[in-house]
Amino acid sequence: MDLNLLVALDALLHEQSVTRAAEQLQTSPAAMSRTLGRIRRILHDPILVRAGQSMVMTPFAAAMRDDVHSVIEQSRTLLSRGAAFDPASLSRTFTLQTSDLLIDALTPGLLAAAGNDAPGVTLRFASEAVEDTRALRDGLIDVELGVLKHLDPETCTAPLTSLRLVGAVRSEHPLARGRITPQRFGAAEHISVSRRGHARGPVDERLAKLGIQRRVAVVLPSHTAALLLARETDLVCLTTESAARRLGLHTFEVPLDLPGLEVGMAWHPRNDADAAHQWLRARIRDTVAGLDSAGGAIP
Repeated sequence: MDLNLLVALDALLHEQSVTRAAEQLQTSPAAMSRTLGRIRRILHDPILVRAGQSMVMTPFAAAMRDDVHSVIEQSRTLLSRGAAFDPASLSRTFTLQTSDLLIDALTPGLLAAAGNDAPGVTLRFASEAVEDTRALRDGLIDVELGVLKHLDPETCTAPLTSLRLVGAVRSEHPLARGRITPQRFGAAEHISVSRRGHARGPVDERLAKLGIQRRVAVVLPSHTAALLLARETDLVCLTTESAARRLGLHTFEVPLDLPGLEVGMAWHPRNDADAAHQWLRARIRDTVAGLDSAGGAIP
């Protein structure tokens, strides 16, 4: 039985009248009578029978009436989802992947947006171990945030902001006073933040052009751990202005020509037209824009 016959059956069981069911579905009584005949042949039951001047349901029809109506309502809800998206009724978990530095910056704003618009939404942050993997293609994460590299060719992307890194040290550190030259900067001991354990990077390349080699005393996988260590030692950490400010660290301009880190978001095309996913991406853009305009966590 196709869906059109189920719609007609729902109207017939509700109205218990061929004429009124025809009016409800804006068709003729003759057409509705023919439809009732088809339903009777398919279900092997009269469905509606005469009782004087009216019609009554058979026991079989009475037993199925609520179930038929439920199926019709569920079908209408399913087929109308794309037309009328209501975030307030959304119940869904979104998985995001990003660095702990961006988690700290974005989570408060995203949680506030979800609380206002979609209280049924849960945000889950995946480990950085899934970065540069097939996680987006395999549906393990919904959105990747950060410096986007090694993406699958079909991946959708959008730019978000540019991160400017500064040096961060505890207030008693020698670099907290005086002019910071490349020589002073390179002579200090440093923390390298790398999930893959890399001790060298763009900073070392630019120092090398000046004939300077810095000492990396420790390599950490987490920006937060690096900031906490810098607060307790005489090690230098590269971070954002506001992340350092939150932990009471002194910041200074890095005396090198370092490019900004271009931060974007990536998602798989399967989610591109999904209304709930579009809502999430819009909230991410709004949160980043709000931080940028306020001089907040992503300067």
